Amino acid sequence: MKDSISYFLYTLTGLFTIVNPLSAMPFYNSLIDGSDASIGPNIARRASVAAFCAMLFFGIAGKFLFSFFNVSVDGLRIVGGVLFFVSGYDMLQGRESRTKSMSAAEKLNIQDVELKAITPLAIPLITGPGTITYIMVTMQESVTLVHRTLLFLSTVIVSLATYFTLIGSKRIMKIIGESGQKVFIRLMGLILMMIAVEYFFTGLRPYVHRLLAP
Repeated sequence: MKDSISYFLYTLTGLFTIVNPLSAMPFYNSLIDGSDASIGPNIARRASVAAFCAMLFFGIAGKFLFSFFNVSVDGLRIVGGVLFFVSGYDMLQGRESRTKSMSAAEKLNIQDVELKAITPLAIPLITGPGTITYIMVTMQESVTLVHRTLLFLSTVIVSLATYFTLIGSKRIMKIIGESGQKVFIRLMGLILMMIAVEYFFTGLRPYVHRLLAP
């Protein structure tokens, strides 16, 4: 029981940190500025559902993708560790991640509300490369049905948290302010960098053992 709770907290914390719904708030607010009041919740709902479906797809299809491309979990851990570290470092320095930002021209080219909700808001702003990597690796590490169920529950909770964060983004910004948002994002960046180090060396260990093996 204690092991299941620890695993659930580990997956929930890691997934929430990597998704980081607060970092999507500025883009979401730019989409709904000047729009009808009903547009905001509609975009948030579609984006959260699309992000959840993407996480679910890569969690289920991860095993087949590994087999098809002949990629090992350890190799993906190393790549994920590097990716998480770069993203975490950008967050720690207060810079926007490359996958979390878009030019004004790109925003103006997207006219359809449903398309805006799915791309770029859901993919890649919410469910980006880091999230996909985390889901695929964690699913491969989940050896029991209980662990996989808990991972699924974590994706549901994070998707719901993302939805409520987006629809309450203006209220959240008024409460925590710009400084509070920056502090929170930096804290998430620090946690993400710690996850990155763990991922990288866990993936690297088997390769080192093979090189040193007689």
